[in-house]
Amino acid sequence: MNTMKTMILMVVLTVLVVFAGSALGGRNGAVMAFAMATIMNFGMYWFSDKIVLKMYSAKQVTEQESPELFRIVRDLTMKANLPMPKVYIMDNPAANAFATGRNPNHAAVAVTTGILNILDKDELSGVLGHELAHIKHRDILIGTIAATMAGAISMLANMAQWAMIFGGRSDRDEEGGSPIAGIVMIIVAPIAAMLIQMAISRSREYIADEGGAKIHGNPLSLANALRKLHNASQRIPMDANPATSHMFIVSPLRGGGILSLFSTHPPMEERVKRLEGMVTGIR
Repeated sequence: MNTMKTMILMVVLTVLVVFAGSALGGRNGAVMAFAMATIMNFGMYWFSDKIVLKMYSAKQVTEQESPELFRIVRDLTMKANLPMPKVYIMDNPAANAFATGRNPNHAAVAVTTGILNILDKDELSGVLGHELAHIKHRDILIGTIAATMAGAISMLANMAQWAMIFGGRSDRDEEGGSPIAGIVMIIVAPIAAMLIQMAISRSREYIADEGGAKIHGNPLSLANALRKLHNASQRIPMDANPATSHMFIVSPLRGGGILSLFSTHPPMEERVKRLEGMVTGIR
């Protein structure tokens, strides 16, 4: 169900990109929006892993430097039938982890020193299984595309806003762009795109939880790890860029209530409940 939900949301987001371009700039606007999203997707597809690893000062480690971590990752990749990813450690007291890379053959997993300090071997295996599930499902690519399209819509809205300020509307009007639709899209489209992007991210987290639990073999190990990580994030929050928050196993950002609509991660209670349901049969 989460996979179908992701597909539907991706289609809606794609339609929103083209509709936003059309409303703000007629046929040329739709073409420009599509071309912009394509170019941005291509760039992020190839370089996002290097950018985010550098952003968090992640250091690649060898098996000699971190034998237990390597052993866990190697065992899990064999179970998942995946190539061995590169392994990175971030010198950060906040407990978190993420996976990145454009495909399973060019992937990396990164963990903080904080997570290594608070989780036991089984719990860490559950977390790494979750990250390998992201790699296996190509969630890094899906998240990048969703974020890029949402960014393209925001850029179009900003361009349209400046065009209105400086009177650049004649071409759009001649090509079928509606002034009223343009105003609505300037306000509504970026918010709608962000909501869809966040919903896609939440659905992929559920899938990665289930996939990671199957790779590791014990859903309760991941459930216990998530509880610990959630509590640890309240004590030692991570100084993370909001644009990359969707990559981490637990959100480094805080927010509740209406802000949960803009969260990249599902409620922790629901994630734990679903993992426990894999054992009890109650979902």
